[in-house]
Amino acid sequence: MTTNIFASVRDRVVAAVQTLHPALPPEVLARIQVEPPRDPAHGDMATNAALVCGKPAGQPPRALAEALVAALVALPEIDAAEIAGPGFVNLRLPPAFLRAQVPVVLTKGEGFGDSSLGAAIPINVEYVSANPTGPMHVGHCRGAVVGDALARLLAKAGYAVTKEYYINDAGAQVEALAWAAYWRYLRATVDVPAPEATPLAAFRASPGEREDFERCFGVTLQYGGDYLVPVAEALVVRFGAGLLPADGAGPSAETLATIRAFTVEAMMAEIRQDLAALGVEHDVFISEAALVAAGGVTRALAVLDEKGLIYEGVLEPPKGKTPDDWEPRPQTLFRSTNFGDDVDRPLRKSDGSNTYFANDIANHADKIFRGQKQLVQVWGADHGGYVKRMAAAVAALSDGTVPLDVVLCQIVKVLKNGEPVRMSKRAGTYITLSDLIDEVGRDAVRFTMLTRKADAQMDFDLDRVVEQSRENPVFYVQYAHARCRSVLRAAGDPGPAALAAAPLEALADPTEMALIRTLAAWPRTVEQAALAREPHRIAFYLHDLASAFHLLWNRGRDDSTLRFIREEEAEATQARLALVAATAVVIRSGLAVLGVGPVEEMR
Repeated sequence: MTTNIFASVRDRVVAAVQTLHPALPPEVLARIQVEPPRDPAHGDMATNAALVCGKPAGQPPRALAEALVAALVALPEIDAAEIAGPGFVNLRLPPAFLRAQVPVVLTKGEGFGDSSLGAAIPINVEYVSANPTGPMHVGHCRGAVVGDALARLLAKAGYAVTKEYYINDAGAQVEALAWAAYWRYLRATVDVPAPEATPLAAFRASPGEREDFERCFGVTLQYGGDYLVPVAEALVVRFGAGLLPADGAGPSAETLATIRAFTVEAMMAEIRQDLAALGVEHDVFISEAALVAAGGVTRALAVLDEKGLIYEGVLEPPKGKTPDDWEPRPQTLFRSTNFGDDVDRPLRKSDGSNTYFANDIANHADKIFRGQKQLVQVWGADHGGYVKRMAAAVAALSDGTVPLDVVLCQIVKVLKNGEPVRMSKRAGTYITLSDLIDEVGRDAVRFTMLTRKADAQMDFDLDRVVEQSRENPVFYVQYAHARCRSVLRAAGDPGPAALAAAPLEALADPTEMALIRTLAAWPRTVEQAALAREPHRIAFYLHDLASAFHLLWNRGRDDSTLRFIREEEAEATQARLALVAATAVVIRSGLAVLGVGPVEEMR
């Protein structure tokens, strides 16, 4: 049972080339491609076999193409073959061969498109990994959707996927979060007296606003949204006034550590809740602080040191204008230039603590030590300059055996009535993910976030994603599924087994064949999107599939002989019902990759 007709035809092309030139090495044959032609008028498929094999075979590409055409047209899977340009070969498939894909879809069900491409290779997809310093916002949303859809796509393509969230709970930002929670805690315990002539007493005597806290305790608050109010209330419930300093000074290191751990836990609980509302679940949550405390950095750097990749040195001054605070001081450096980076990278700060890069090396080393054979990271576009050094570290740790792919997500601008949406009052500085889901729903958020390539900026138009029109891609695709289900219900909902046995010769109209060709392209689409790490290709494919189905639906309105159900033509009706059912199956299969639910009927 052929489930990927492109792979099947490629096998035939490779076999034909091997027959013509048995001595061609495997690496040459591996470059042979069979794919849809740029112009559908040129045929069903096109191959570059003569172009990539001509020179190694010692034969002009067009001459090899002529021999290849003669061999291919003799195959039952090929109806016609013709040479194009310098040696491309365009192929046309017999209608019966294409129609045979309909029962394949119905038999496989939503597993149609499943692939063994990934060969169960362990692959780690890390996404979201937002600092636990506040609620999820729209920027996190795009990375969450892209990462989750990519993980689902890779699983469908046959990889053994681990979905990971790396909790950035170490460093200055989390320390700043603890201070912000402490301010809210002091406001929640305003009735507790403080020793005179102390920072706490001065704060008690003031209105208790943010600037009062900063003045009294000599810190600058980076976070202050209302989302910390319930955290402060929970601190009071758990600790009462026990976190107030007896001497009225600032919090002790131990108290601040307690507040930090409590607040991070509360923020992560909220983040998990937001992600669940978006339909995003991770298999593993890794704490940066716990990894560092367990010696993860020491272990990772020891591996690099054993390879001779760590040294004490002095970096050249930055290119361009040299900063006033730059000084040529000795540093612990990683030889990242050995692996394609622009400069070697520091691993220790001037105070002897780890750089962020050193901690990130530990994170990636931990994945490798856990047996992951491929790594995928979904980052914000502002981290683009970080890719080379991280790729260098992974190459060094794995001796080049573990590839790192980084998917960069550009910013999202939310619009309503053509104007940017006001920021969330609760978050204080941004539109939260929960705001967005409440406004338009999970499915609309997920599908819309995948309607553009991840590294392209996008406008998320709140009016557009809820309108019922062709301009709204999620509605357009879900409407196609609802129409399919409407037809099948009208026919008594015949089961896939009965429809898979239906004779299909009645499917001959160009719009019917175009829909079948689109269905048959689904397995190849899955594999190509997985290899490219581009889940947006699935959204594009679903839009094309919906368009092909809606076109056929409208043709039936104009031409009664093409209607799906015709009581006077039992065989044609069964054939068309089989095509409708197969279309619904593939739409559901694609929506499952995107994490979007199918719709039974539109309201």
